[in-house]
Amino acid sequence: MGDIRAAIFVEGVSDQQALDMLARRRGRHLEAEAVSIVSMGGAHAIRRFLDQYGPAGMGLRLAGLCDEGEELEVRRALQQAGLGNELSRSNMEDLGFFVCEPDLEAELIRALGAESVIQVLATEGDLQPFRTLQKQPAWLARSTEEQLRRFLGSGARRKIRYARLLVNALDLDRVPRPLDGVLAHI
Repeated sequence: MGDIRAAIFVEGVSDQQALDMLARRRGRHLEAEAVSIVSMGGAHAIRRFLDQYGPAGMGLRLAGLCDEGEELEVRRALQQAGLGNELSRSNMEDLGFFVCEPDLEAELIRALGAESVIQVLATEGDLQPFRTLQKQPAWLARSTEEQLRRFLGSGARRKIRYARLLVNALDLDRVPRPLDGVLAHI
């Protein structure tokens, strides 16, 4: 990695793609700002990344994004790295670490609305596979939002591809708070 002054830790490539697209849409060029979005390959690796990039390592300005299910892991790692004690979610946000409820896909679906997400699927030629999922017995009684979340999350490639596409479709006044927060912190 070249000369960087700040790092944003994310769980995976889909989060990385979403933040990169949002930064571009907001007129920011993170590489020129010496900000790196670091895909950790899962939240359980955060301690290693905090050690490398944080106060005991490179001393960079840090931020992060995680899913609700990984919040405790991230909180513990921040505390173990000496970045705070008995951290609440609000304290984590003060440090630049934001939580998607329950995950990035759900945040984007809520921000866009189910119909807009379905329009993106149609544009990308994925409406028929989505309709097939909706007809499956396990998904018949579920809400459209739950069905969309399942569809987007089924397969790493789809998740990565749609992270960028859904952020691109967002009205910039309706960006999910965790995404805006992490970029604003850096």
